[in-house]
Amino acid sequence: MKKLYIETLGCQMNKSDSERIAGILSHFDYVETQDEKEADLLIINTCSIRQLSSDKAYSQLGVWGKRKKIKPDIKIGICGCVAQQDKEKIKIRAPYVDLIFGTHNIYELPDLIKKIENGEKVCAIRDKAVVCDQNEYKILRKDSVNAWIPIIEGCNNFCTYCIVPFTRGRERSRKPEEILKEAQNIINNGYKEITLLGQNVDSYGKDLKDENTSLADLLRKLNKLDGDFRIRFVTSYPSDITDDLIDAVDECKKVCKYFHIPMQSGNSRILKEMNRRYTKEEYYNIVGKIRKRFPLVTITSDFIAGFPGETEEEFQDTLNSIEELELDYSNTAAYSPRIYTKAAKMTDKFIPEDIKYERLERLNEKNKQACLKSNQKFVGKILRVLIENKTEKDGKIILNSRADNNKIVHFEDNSKSVGDFADVKITKAQTWCLYGEPVE
Repeated sequence: MKKLYIETLGCQMNKSDSERIAGILSHFDYVETQDEKEADLLIINTCSIRQLSSDKAYSQLGVWGKRKKIKPDIKIGICGCVAQQDKEKIKIRAPYVDLIFGTHNIYELPDLIKKIENGEKVCAIRDKAVVCDQNEYKILRKDSVNAWIPIIEGCNNFCTYCIVPFTRGRERSRKPEEILKEAQNIINNGYKEITLLGQNVDSYGKDLKDENTSLADLLRKLNKLDGDFRIRFVTSYPSDITDDLIDAVDECKKVCKYFHIPMQSGNSRILKEMNRRYTKEEYYNIVGKIRKRFPLVTITSDFIAGFPGETEEEFQDTLNSIEELELDYSNTAAYSPRIYTKAAKMTDKFIPEDIKYERLERLNEKNKQACLKSNQKFVGKILRVLIENKTEKDGKIILNSRADNNKIVHFEDNSKSVGDFADVKITKAQTWCLYGEPVE
């Protein structure tokens, strides 16, 4: 048996890809290890959404390159978004890499692995994905409770700051019957939560010209599967959240009342510069509809600080939006210029680094305040949670769980195990989590 180590950077889609890579390589006698020093094959699955992520990938390759000088028989591979965009750069900066494969080449791994094991150096980058039934391949899922299912990959929106359309390609939806089959296998294997993944998950089905399906339709079909489990979906594009999708979340008891809806900026002019297909007012309307329907809903978002040309007043609109919308949590980042994107060419409008990061600091503080305020609303309420893991502290067993609305809840209960559902009354709120006690 050969040892495989995978370092995964970036989003849940990358993590799901790594599970599929490990599954495919298991057919070639590779066993995954958590100790990179004992690996025969090292793979880094990369993210290029920000420069820091790309830099981390090259730094890790450098570490592995030094190891290969000592142990020349090890194989090194790089995949994901950095590999997709930087194949020639990788060859120059890291000539010791044996395998470069892109986001569209995962299901070609059986042939690629045979080549590198025969001593070849391989670079396999496709512009379009290989079409296949993903259920043909084994998936080595890392979590025992939660499972990811990619249902759509790629993006058609071409936001001016985002590299995803260039690294992941145009939107491609999987057939609903494939997804339902994978979901049923997940349930049969004892998983209690399924998360549907997509760069724009609520665009699902638009490219299936011969299919009468949408995310709302898919949720209704998944909800009918037997078993005690729940369903999430991320990430939503604001203007693709239809009334039918909101209706489906309401109708389907197994679907979590949680929406991740990146706003990116609270100012309509900046949104237009970003090529986002909605205004501030339209985003507010979408959030208002959801909150009116679901009293205990959690709505999270993404924001960028220091987009080219952003004024202080426009940045204040972002801070105000977090408060006015009562957002429960937001991912935040300083603007990072990415190759191929239109915003990267707006060099005359770039915000000075010190101002950009000062704005990010204020954005993070506003987010922190919003999280605490959101959590405080749940004190005294009863939430249905799924126990994800447990820890021991001062001789007590603490169950770490996640509520239907994605809130993290900690509580003590010796009668429950990982994978169980429980009703918990919230007794205390902190910035990033809730504490409670089981309801008898």
